[in-house]
Amino acid sequence: MEPFVHLHVHTQYSLLDGQASIDALIDKAYKDGMRAIAVTDHGVMFGIKEFFNKVNKKNGKPLGEIKEAEKELKPLLEKENPTDEELRRVEELRGRVAEAKAAIFKPILGCECYCARHGRHSKLASRDDRSGWHLIVLAKNKNGYKNLIKMVSLSWTEGFYGRPRIDKELLERYHEDLIVCSACLGGEIPQLIMQGKLAEAEESVLWFKNLFGEDYYLELQRHETHDPNADRTIFPHQQEVNKVLVELARKHDIKLIATNDVHFVNADDAEAHDRLICLSTGKDLDDPKRMRYSKQEWMKTTAEMNAIFADHPEALRNTLEVADKVEFYSIDSGPIMPTFAIPAEFGTEESYRERFTERDLFDEFTRDENGNVVMGEEEANAKVKKLGGYDKLYRIKLEADYLAKLTYDGARRLYGDPLSAEVSERLNFELHIMKTMGFPGYFLIVQDFIRAAREELGVSVGPGRGSAAGSAVAYCLGITKIDPIKYDLLFERFLNPDRISLPDIDTDFDDDGRGEVLRWVTEKYGAERVAHIITYGTMATKSAIKDVARVQKLPLAESNRLAKLVPDKIPDMKKFKLADAINYVPELREAANGSDPLARDTLKYAQKLEGNVRNTGVHACGVIIGRYDISDVVPVCTAKDKDTGEEMLVTQYEGSVIEETGLIKMDFLGLKTLSIIKEAVENIRLTTGEELDIDHISLEDPATYKLYCEGRTTGTFQFESAGMQKYLKELRPSKFEDLIAMNALYRPGPMDYIPSFIARKHGDEEIKYDIPVMERYLKDTYGITVYQEQVMLLSRLLADFTRGESDTLRKAMGKKQIEKMNHLKSKFMAGGQANGYKEETLNKIWADWEKFASYAFNKSHATCYSWVAYQTAYLKANYPSEYMAAVLSRSLSNITDITKFMDECRAMGIQVLGPDVNESVLKFGVDKNKNIRFGLGAIKGVGESAVQNIIDERRKNGPYKSIFDFVERVNLTACNKKNIESLALAGAFDNLGIQREQFFVDNGKGESFLDVLARYGNKYQMDKSTAANSLFGDDAFVSIAKPEISKCERWSDLERLNKEKELVGIYLSAHPLDPYRIILTYVCNTGASELADRDALRGR
Repeated sequence: MEPFVHLHVHTQYSLLDGQASIDALIDKAYKDGMRAIAVTDHGVMFGIKEFFNKVNKKNGKPLGEIKEAEKELKPLLEKENPTDEELRRVEELRGRVAEAKAAIFKPILGCECYCARHGRHSKLASRDDRSGWHLIVLAKNKNGYKNLIKMVSLSWTEGFYGRPRIDKELLERYHEDLIVCSACLGGEIPQLIMQGKLAEAEESVLWFKNLFGEDYYLELQRHETHDPNADRTIFPHQQEVNKVLVELARKHDIKLIATNDVHFVNADDAEAHDRLICLSTGKDLDDPKRMRYSKQEWMKTTAEMNAIFADHPEALRNTLEVADKVEFYSIDSGPIMPTFAIPAEFGTEESYRERFTERDLFDEFTRDENGNVVMGEEEANAKVKKLGGYDKLYRIKLEADYLAKLTYDGARRLYGDPLSAEVSERLNFELHIMKTMGFPGYFLIVQDFIRAAREELGVSVGPGRGSAAGSAVAYCLGITKIDPIKYDLLFERFLNPDRISLPDIDTDFDDDGRGEVLRWVTEKYGAERVAHIITYGTMATKSAIKDVARVQKLPLAESNRLAKLVPDKIPDMKKFKLADAINYVPELREAANGSDPLARDTLKYAQKLEGNVRNTGVHACGVIIGRYDISDVVPVCTAKDKDTGEEMLVTQYEGSVIEETGLIKMDFLGLKTLSIIKEAVENIRLTTGEELDIDHISLEDPATYKLYCEGRTTGTFQFESAGMQKYLKELRPSKFEDLIAMNALYRPGPMDYIPSFIARKHGDEEIKYDIPVMERYLKDTYGITVYQEQVMLLSRLLADFTRGESDTLRKAMGKKQIEKMNHLKSKFMAGGQANGYKEETLNKIWADWEKFASYAFNKSHATCYSWVAYQTAYLKANYPSEYMAAVLSRSLSNITDITKFMDECRAMGIQVLGPDVNESVLKFGVDKNKNIRFGLGAIKGVGESAVQNIIDERRKNGPYKSIFDFVERVNLTACNKKNIESLALAGAFDNLGIQREQFFVDNGKGESFLDVLARYGNKYQMDKSTAANSLFGDDAFVSIAKPEISKCERWSDLERLNKEKELVGIYLSAHPLDPYRIILTYVCNTGASELADRDALRGR
């Protein structure tokens, strides 16, 4: 039997076309004894990184053996006069390496590209131009991989037309180290053969041979089928094409390969794949005209392929030749840090090469922050090498020094000059770690776009998020706004000194400004060097049932019934599949084994399609900034920005693996609360003239703490749930630290500690410390361990853990890494006992930590978000109308929230008035009486252009005196009759002396007053324009009779309210339940929205 490997394979990343999971493909090929397998998805490389990673995992043992042998080989090969025994050992080790390399299962990275028939820039209307010829392209090595990802990227950014297309010009430009195969019946040569254009087919074959030489192969496929439900026309076409391909191969000395156009793993997956194709094409299973495959596209074994191609054994052998040409290489990289432009007057790499020797750099990068030697020569040399060698060190040194300058400039502004020893020591330590990890450039980039957001773009930036707030350097640079030294926040929670890992700074921007910041970053670093990150949507269990049911025409009611039978949870199972649900739910089991074939097949094939990749999306906040074009490192595609409609660059590898390729990910998040704060501050300026600096308000404001103590936190950040309000009333917070602790405790798990926390604060429960010195870090939380940082600090205090060890402890406890925890416990016990603490006490402390560590919260994050929460509470307590107007404005799309916040305004004694053309602005505003006025932009059918025109005219020429004055002045193109109708129904003209119903009175000629009014306004403005432009004209003399406003019967209250609700989404001028207000106020003590949190209602 001839050896064989599959070179034409589609995974589920050939979206809604391939059904094969990468795991299953690898496992089957490995078990069959194949030495390699290719992945060649249609026009994309979405699955390549997953494929590479999973093959690497499969190769763990031989790769480990190679590494171990090469480590021993290195010093032996460096010996000038090795002994005979050492020479024998060298040969033995080389043999071991060769043996291990032979055992490696090789991933062949490729793509089935679409090659544009008339060039990738051609976009003719014909179907031919949109489809492109199929072409299998495989990378031989790292250089080939780089050429392939560049071509695939350009097929999206330059060649997309219906699908991503390369062309022959790109093949000529990027052909080095690529292997090309003629593909399936969709390939150029097979297509020309089927069209009878044999001379053109031969010409194309020669073009490819001239370009790729012996790396060009002609591909034979045989999908013979007798299944009446399969496409039986494919095999005759293949036989016709194969005959000519064999002749051309012989004539021009081109090798043949046998492939199978794999789309699913096993033969019994064909029916599920058939249903997937129906989903893809939007057809029913019984549609006679639908697209069909041959059902032979499974991953056939070596034996099956030998049987099919017994007459062409060389075509089987040649697949192994292709695999042997492919090197075993890595597509991963160490961090590829973007380059930050440092002012030339500060220094350049050239000037640094003159100022510092390599020995200077060696000492600086391999010693600690105080200049002490902390590693041996071999370890130090390895560190220099890992950082990229001395060429890279000069750049890192330059960036580190500039970072230090900016940091100390900021420190003197924040802490005063001279700096205290504590601050200097902390900054020195952090800067040294950033430098020796090789990441100073990262911090320069982040501080730069945050500075630009605040100073150039006027975008609000959050005080910090996650563990980055533990960095004093980040604080001094303005990246964060919380003093980590003041709040015992730890740098090593952010960057562990003992473990090099990429920094991860997530930044919150107001949600209006996030896009502006991204545009700024793109302009600064270049559109080709900034990309969003792709996400993949998979078929969830319920949607798989509904999808299969739809193509099989299972009645909708039955489809919905089956989907609803799938439980949200199954006891003792974190994740479950449909098969588990069928075993767990009797009704599902009955349907799966029942007599109804449609229901039975629906569940059968839904199990096979469940988890299949269905679509792509864009990560909500992850953005890549590259040193080079992103497409030099990973393949990219394009997507439409849902907010702007602009095309944006997107990586083809998803977020969990993208950093392994060396690319640097940064998270830009939009936070609605920052927009609310920003808008509230602007409302304060407009109503009072006060320029409030919200970042420098008092943390001891009595009104704010009174609001918290009374639980009046509806509309504030993080503290507004009914349960939290209940606890706040009991806690009666009196300092900012109380808020931080409540923020950390109010979540599943640690919530059980809240009653004890409250009791201890009020002296109702004794505050105990297992060891008196623990009070230093537990005082603010009344002796309860609330934060991860407390565990870290106490491990250092009690048992002399290093900074890095304390973070390792935090991580091990949080992730329940038993082996690591046991090792650290031994160290903790030994260190604690050496410091004079009793074994029994140390055991109790450790047990307490184990119990709580998985729930303990990141204090850095809790502090940052508590500060944002405090800002919102401060605004609500001191500027209630201005703040609630901002809250309402930012809830326009959520009627439930609007209703809730309007109720809160009433409870606060603030009236929320309906829209008014003389007082309303675009969003909710505050009038001179401190009431909130509904925004005109909230009315359905009134666009922003119409609203802006109304406001601009009012500001320019004063309030509108009447409805006639209104239509005489506003631009009736921007604010048309339909807009005026919506404004009238919403009550925006109520104060102009006309009732809503009067707009719709018929004048006896089949016209409403609104029709007449609009005609009057247009005529008035036309005559005014004519008069102004005439030789003797004067627009003051325009005289047109105003139409009469007819009297009519007033609408009922309910009719009026229903029209308000139709246009605005809520009742404005009154409420249908107003007649029952006394009963609702004095008998009911619970709102309907509160019923969701029944625990919070106990005792009411």
